Amino acid sequence: MNRKPSMFEMMKLASNTEFRTAANKDVVPKATAAKLKLEHYYKVAVESAIERNKRRVELENKLAADVLTPDDRKLRQLQAYGKKESTFLRLKRTKLGLDDFRTVKVIGKGAFGEVRLVQKTDTGKIYAMKTLMKSEMLKRDQLAHVRAERDVLAESNSAWVVQLFYSFQDPQYLYLIMEFLPGGDLMTMLIKYDTFSEDVTRFYIGECVLAIEAVHKMGFIHRDIKPDNILIDKDGHIKLSDFGLSTGFHKQHDSSYYQRLLDNANGTVSTGGNPTRNSVMVNAIHLTMTSKDTIATWKANRRKLAYSTVGTPDYIAPEIFLLQGYGNECDWWSLGAIMFECLVGYPPFCSESTHDTYKKIIDWQTHLLFPDDVHLSRESEDLIRRLLTSQDKRLSVDQIKKHPFFYGVDWVTIRDIDAPFVPNLRSMTDTSYFPTDELQNVPDQPVGADTSGAHKDLAFLGYTFKRFSLNSSAF
Repeated sequence: MNRKPSMFEMMKLASNTEFRTAANKDVVPKATAAKLKLEHYYKVAVESAIERNKRRVELENKLAADVLTPDDRKLRQLQAYGKKESTFLRLKRTKLGLDDFRTVKVIGKGAFGEVRLVQKTDTGKIYAMKTLMKSEMLKRDQLAHVRAERDVLAESNSAWVVQLFYSFQDPQYLYLIMEFLPGGDLMTMLIKYDTFSEDVTRFYIGECVLAIEAVHKMGFIHRDIKPDNILIDKDGHIKLSDFGLSTGFHKQHDSSYYQRLLDNANGTVSTGGNPTRNSVMVNAIHLTMTSKDTIATWKANRRKLAYSTVGTPDYIAPEIFLLQGYGNECDWWSLGAIMFECLVGYPPFCSESTHDTYKKIIDWQTHLLFPDDVHLSRESEDLIRRLLTSQDKRLSVDQIKKHPFFYGVDWVTIRDIDAPFVPNLRSMTDTSYFPTDELQNVPDQPVGADTSGAHKDLAFLGYTFKRFSLNSSAF
């Protein structure tokens, strides 16, 4: 005979049900996080084993094809390579942190972090350390951009891209440890010299062509090509930096991926997110330049824009603003705007306010004007017009290389010739080509940094990187 449960038994049953429901809500996010971490761990382990085997096979094939080297010397090379791999494995197991680097000087400051000249405490080697605030990256929905930048730098072995040696994190910051390029950037050079001759412009624009091509061949679009991001090495040649707005069209370079990831981690269901979430213009434009009566005033404000949360839109292609779909041709528009500035002294669409600059870029057919007092060759003006044009008419990289403006350029050896300006350096830590006077009273370490050890936030899982190199200078 079935009896009805008492009130106490019913209350106990309800309480247990509520407890199980609450527990399930907590279990799902934890299980999701554990699953992602395990998947990442084994993915990295397998990829590392494949890379090691590939490096070994490549070296063995290279030695086998070398008929001039004695066998005993080949054996010593293989043994030395084995020691390199062992050293690298130990390095990968070592957790890097802020304590492993000593700040020499702050050489750059942006809206979400800083760039410091640092020295690794155990080796004494000099690097540039870029720091990014995690809280700002999350708040401003920049996770995809942060990951794309790290991936471009990690995947690249190109002489045209700033080399990344390490990346790591703590609870407050992301850190990118990169090679230090002591010659400053192209923006500083333009502010100093005002304009370049056509020969000097041909050199820098030609090198930029090869740098942008290298990024495109890796499957990435930079999307933020501007003089600030074109750095000068010790020999006067250029390298591209700051891939914070780049995209590789991988799932981890799409903001909706991180929205779903964070929703799953919180036990909530994603509704699909904002369709414009991955646009370059994340925030409303709210910065207006101070009164500008002359181009000189624009140049004075140029540095302030580089440090602001908005940045400068002067070099961004119209199709990016219009969110109408774009490909890597948007980087060639940016190059055209830089070429205009090199020859004329200011970008083609600069205005008193960023809002006016946007309007001019979108209506570029009306506002692309060459000043009467600047005399350009027919070839240089034609190349600029063929870059600052609609997507479907913009030149491809092969067409750019064949353009008459580049007549006589040897694209294979351009990096081996003498640069127009070679930095005059007093030491390996010389920062005289950086505007460090504007960066006073900056603390020795990033404000609020936690140096107690690495912390793996789910959104930044897999951010850590250490570069393998047969040259011992890499580690």
